Amino acid sequence: MKTSLECIPCFVRQSLDVVKMITDNAAEHERLMRDCLKWISEINIGLTPPAVAQILHRKMREVTEVKDPYKAAKDAHNNLASELVAPLKSRLRSSNEPFFMALRYAIMGNVIDLGAKNGISREDIYAEMKNADKQPLFGDLNAFKNMAAEAKKILYLADNTGEIFFDRLFIEQLPASRVTLAVRGAPVINDATREDAELAGIGEIAEIIDNGSDAPGTILQDCSPEFQRRFEDADMIISKGQGNYETLSDVEKNIFFILKIKCPIISAHAGLPVGTYVASRLKPNK
Repeated sequence: MKTSLECIPCFVRQSLDVVKMITDNAAEHERLMRDCLKWISEINIGLTPPAVAQILHRKMREVTEVKDPYKAAKDAHNNLASELVAPLKSRLRSSNEPFFMALRYAIMGNVIDLGAKNGISREDIYAEMKNADKQPLFGDLNAFKNMAAEAKKILYLADNTGEIFFDRLFIEQLPASRVTLAVRGAPVINDATREDAELAGIGEIAEIIDNGSDAPGTILQDCSPEFQRRFEDADMIISKGQGNYETLSDVEKNIFFILKIKCPIISAHAGLPVGTYVASRLKPNK
């Protein structure tokens, strides 16, 4: 999926988010934003949005010498999500369809996306959680469930911090011994790394690997040889979130995308309304 001109305001907003996280100095805000605007103007928009974001966030980390500007926000979302797991588990125990309910909770967590929106609040997450049980799911759900039951090697591509706790709830409904969870190879935006997956306790039920990349998506040629091998060997890939969809939607592989559509660009590309909960072998809307 190529970057749209309509993506540019989002890159500008992400840049401003980062400079405000790094310093309270207004003069520094202006200086850094002038640099960011110059970098954005020079980027090849024929790349996928996560590839553009990778370049931009690398430059910001290099110039500011701050390795993980989103660290405080990530910690806050992990802490909040960890508090919400117990009541959700209670709901799952009383559900007639725990597989699909846990799938909804995993997709619900995809609202915690600081690439798509700044300042995700507790109220935003609580509102999403309140409505998750009732959300319709787009996709061939029986095919999804059957494939998950039959697959020998499932590669689950994680997305963001916070939501990774809800991913665990869904992984517990899968044949977890056959699941490998892949996270980012280094911090970028609020994407999950190995530290976050371990904090969510996923290592207790499934193998954790990283993809060797600092892109907020899965750019296969940028990933480690080991990750690429795991990707090729997997019978089923469960791809979480918009960034992974943006980078993998044209890849010919048995990929089920699970995400909440939060952006009009993704909406147009997928042919589905903003707000849709997706669990589908989603193909671009031609």
